Amino acid sequence: MRGFDEKWRDVPHFIIGITKEIWEDREIGSLRHRYAPGLIVRSPASVLTDNTQVIGATMSTLSEFPDRQLFGEDVIWCDDPERTNDDTEAFLSSHRLICTATHTHPGAYGAPTGKKLCYRILADCAIRSDAVYDEWLVRDQSAIVKQMGFDVVDWVRAAIEREGGPDKCVKPMTPANDVAGPYTGTGNQDEWGQRYAETISRIMAADFQVIGTDYDRACNVHYPGGLDTCGREAVDQFWMGLRSCFPDATFRIEHVIGRDDPLLPPRAAVRWSLHGKHSGWGRFGTPTGAEVYVMGISHAEYGPFGDDGGPAIRNEFSLIDETAVWKQIILQTG
Repeated sequence: MRGFDEKWRDVPHFIIGITKEIWEDREIGSLRHRYAPGLIVRSPASVLTDNTQVIGATMSTLSEFPDRQLFGEDVIWCDDPERTNDDTEAFLSSHRLICTATHTHPGAYGAPTGKKLCYRILADCAIRSDAVYDEWLVRDQSAIVKQMGFDVVDWVRAAIEREGGPDKCVKPMTPANDVAGPYTGTGNQDEWGQRYAETISRIMAADFQVIGTDYDRACNVHYPGGLDTCGREAVDQFWMGLRSCFPDATFRIEHVIGRDDPLLPPRAAVRWSLHGKHSGWGRFGTPTGAEVYVMGISHAEYGPFGDDGGPAIRNEFSLIDETAVWKQIILQTG
């Protein structure tokens, strides 16, 4: 890899390798050069600025979950189309991980429960000169909370109190507290990314019949709360249940990467957002009128078994942080 440490044979090896290096090999200090100064890490739960904050958050997590492991399922990536210096390696990645951990010490999730956890994370990164310099991350927080044995809404209320109450608690990410970063691109123009972005856009425009044409009848789907299931009905239930809560919210495609590699199916990564009032019934219960921002990341893998004989989505992985949505609702409604 031009411009990168010779230990990495390709981009997925770099992304998966530095993740293991930091979290499992305990080379936490490597974040000082793996993450560039001034790095911004946005998750639905918070916005962290600079790699020093990331180092602190990493140590806190490992203190609470000392046996945490992160298994890289896939890295959907592309060269950065906007790079200006041909001598510098610059690329974009969307990393899908399965995380396992045991909750053995007190921390952000409260008193230790001893529960063994398994959940997914999706993370988009902009990288150049051997360092991540901008990041967006969605963790399946509701899967963690449920596996610990808690009701999600009750846990969010308790978390607000643990963090000092409504005025002092960590505020979820919204456009009002987001921090503009150095990466301003929107991904690449690969056909598979564009295809998947169009599918999600049509669903969010209430064109739900697209599920019958764009998804394999036997699709496997993976959604928040640790839900692993199959079939078009499950696709409809997830997306309908989300969009119906925010029927007038503004939907945006934020970033798209498409890719086709040997030995792998064509696949796509799409980061998207919803921003508006909680004005409808659905996944988040009784409408409250609260203003909510939802950041989502979705991955799709394509196969040949569409009803028309063409390509269709065989696997979908979509994450939002349900605890961050509930936190916004609770902070505005009491």
